[in-house]
Amino acid sequence: MTQFTSHTLDTAPDAAKPIFEGVKAAFGFVPNLQSYMAESPELLAGYTALWDLFSKTTLSAHEQQVVYLTANFENECHYCMAGHTTLARMQKMGEDVIAALRAGSELPDARLEALHRFATLVVRNRGWVADADVDAFLAAGFTRRNVLEVVLGVATKVMSNYTNHITHTPLDAFMKGNEWSKPASA
Repeated sequence: MTQFTSHTLDTAPDAAKPIFEGVKAAFGFVPNLQSYMAESPELLAGYTALWDLFSKTTLSAHEQQVVYLTANFENECHYCMAGHTTLARMQKMGEDVIAALRAGSELPDARLEALHRFATLVVRNRGWVADADVDAFLAAGFTRRNVLEVVLGVATKVMSNYTNHITHTPLDAFMKGNEWSKPASA
């Protein structure tokens, strides 16, 4: 198995160091994901930029977590499911919504379920979403802008999910208690 380096501020390539400093300022530490991404400062910069852009979309913080957790589930990313479960709890998302997202089941909130269903289709079908499904998403109260914002959120998670799969990123301490494996029934 190919081993990847978990970089620190001291070992990271020079181009990654300013990004590490920004990540540390935002989170108080450099998460394992970013420590592995630093091997490619361009990947780290791209991920950081997309993360920041997605946070500025018109989707609410809870809606953003629905997109992220849905993509994590569909891409079977253990690291990101644990991390975003923690973040969703920090944002006071309902435990029933979090549990449904982690189980891959229907969400108890109709609007969030419409978002979850749409994001699932975007990931599973690699963007080939039927017009009727786009129309159903819009009928649930979302906008054409939101359609494209979901694409941005999914793209952000592709970068992190795939990196975690390849590098076998270990969970961070802050994720303790939120470990995840895809349910066999899903």
